[in-house]
Amino acid sequence: MNVQVLVATMNQTDHSLLDKMNIQSDAIVANQCDRNEIEEFEYKGHRIKYLSFAERGVGLNRNNALMRADADICILADDDIVYIDGYVEKIIKIFNENPKADVIIFNLVENSNNRYIIKKKFRVRFYNYMRFNTPRIAFRLKKITKCGITFNLHFGGGADYSAGEDTLFLHDCLKNKLKIIAVPEYIATVTNNRESTWFKGYTDKFFIDRGALFARISERWAWLLCLQFAIRHRKKFKNSQSWYKAFWLMLKGIKEMQRL
Repeated sequence: MNVQVLVATMNQTDHSLLDKMNIQSDAIVANQCDRNEIEEFEYKGHRIKYLSFAERGVGLNRNNALMRADADICILADDDIVYIDGYVEKIIKIFNENPKADVIIFNLVENSNNRYIIKKKFRVRFYNYMRFNTPRIAFRLKKITKCGITFNLHFGGGADYSAGEDTLFLHDCLKNKLKIIAVPEYIATVTNNRESTWFKGYTDKFFIDRGALFARISERWAWLLCLQFAIRHRKKFKNSQSWYKAFWLMLKGIKEMQRL
């Protein structure tokens, strides 16, 4: 069993990112920049594919890496991740201990407390999958490709709607009856050395984009997902929007998605 890291990044001019991330396995680096170039080389005994394309959109970027992946286990990454020593052995061990798991979600160490921390192993289902983001997701590649699961090109940084490509990826895994588990194991640190590429506060666009995401998840129940989000999270955005205005903006996002 081998592991391959699929990195989404931008504007890299050299290969120093491999050192910064402490890469200890095969990897595919999808680098959106101003040139078109494909490089393949060896790094510390591991195979590296470096894809530099003059295009934008994080979903497209992740798909560029995904469609060229060839390992047994793939793990998704952003360029602000620093892997712990021995992450490969840890990931393989967890997959071997859970042979029926198709996707496994890990913990990340970071300074902020915004990310959900897994404290004990549990099954990820439709009612709890939206708490996880991309750089902690590992999967059996053949299970993903067999189901034709990719990243939605309309969601994520640089796309029509600024976030949600990771949520939709997990949603499509569940929809295809793949088994997802979350484990309380740490595999990397988030350096937090950059601003979010998509979150600019609780603006009108934030709620419109959220409504579009809910419409993609469930056209029938999107309005209810919007309502529960507006009510449950109203304290977070009370200084920016009323819960009713937030709900109205999300409904607008639903309509936009339905027109696509």
